[in-house]
Amino acid sequence: MRCTGRWPQAGKISCVVQCFDDGDFDDAEEDEGLDDLENAEDDDQENVQILPAGEGQQANQKRITTPYMTKYERARVLGTRALQIAMCAPVMVELEGETDPLQIAMKELKSRKIPIIIRRYLPDGSYEDWGCDELIITD
Repeated sequence: MRCTGRWPQAGKISCVVQCFDDGDFDDAEEDEGLDDLENAEDDDQENVQILPAGEGQQANQKRITTPYMTKYERARVLGTRALQIAMCAPVMVELEGETDPLQIAMKELKSRKIPIIIRRYLPDGSYEDWGCDELIITD
C-alpha cells in the first residue's frame, strides 16, 4: 500500500491524504473539494488592488473617526499579526525569550511596530486608513 498526501496552501486548515494499492495509483481521481479551494484562492486574488504610493488616501486629510483603537480592531490586528509571525514573517521588535506568536504580536503592538493599516469604512462608502502607530491604544 502506498500513501500520498496533499497539503493545502498556507492558511488552509484541512489536508487530504489518500491511500492507494500499487495497482490503483494510476487510476486515482482528483478530489473535487480541492478545486473549490483553488477557485476560492483565485477569487481572493481578484479582489486585491495594489495602488501606487501616491494614490492612497491623503495622510493630512481631517479624519472624522475616533483616534482610539477599538477592542475589535485590537483583536483583529493581534490575531492577524500572530498568524503572520507564526508563518515566519519578520519580527519588528527585539525578542527576549518570547516564543508564542501572540505574545510577540502584543509586544509589537505596545511598541507601535506592527506593520498593519486599519481601513475604517464610513456610511457614505468612503474610508479612512489608520496605521497602528497612529492610533491610541488603551490596555
